[in-house]
Amino acid sequence: MKLGRMNHLGYAVPDMGAAIAHYRYVMGAQVITEPFDLPEQGVKVCFVNTPGHEGTEGTQVELLSPLDENSPVTGFLAKNPLGGQHHVCFEVPDIDVARAEFEAMGKRILGPTRIGAHGTPIFFVHPKDMLGMLTEIMETPKEAH
Repeated sequence: MKLGRMNHLGYAVPDMGAAIAHYRYVMGAQVITEPFDLPEQGVKVCFVNTPGHEGTEGTQVELLSPLDENSPVTGFLAKNPLGGQHHVCFEVPDIDVARAEFEAMGKRILGPTRIGAHGTPIFFVHPKDMLGMLTEIMETPKEAH
């Protein structure tokens, strides 16, 4: 497995509007995408873009809020009512190769490979196999290269 670029940090938030206001007015974020629903994952998502260094692309903050009580984020917020870091996401050049390598190492993949918020294939690796952090692996978006 070759570590790719950290694409984003996912934060579960109980109130998307309040979280956007926080990043805009407290943190000074200038580029925040419009929230959109990902019904297949049970979440509403938006991205806060951070500036990169010397022409590089910055890491994003993905804000997640549950669409309903069946969302996986609902359980996280029940344990963390203020919200908090939910996952970290790393890019890989080929999602199928990465999945096979994680499986060969005995890492527990959570569910099937599916299309994520960036429109590219993703899967999640169990936190107990990743130093306690839910880890998203995503195929690098083609337009990034």
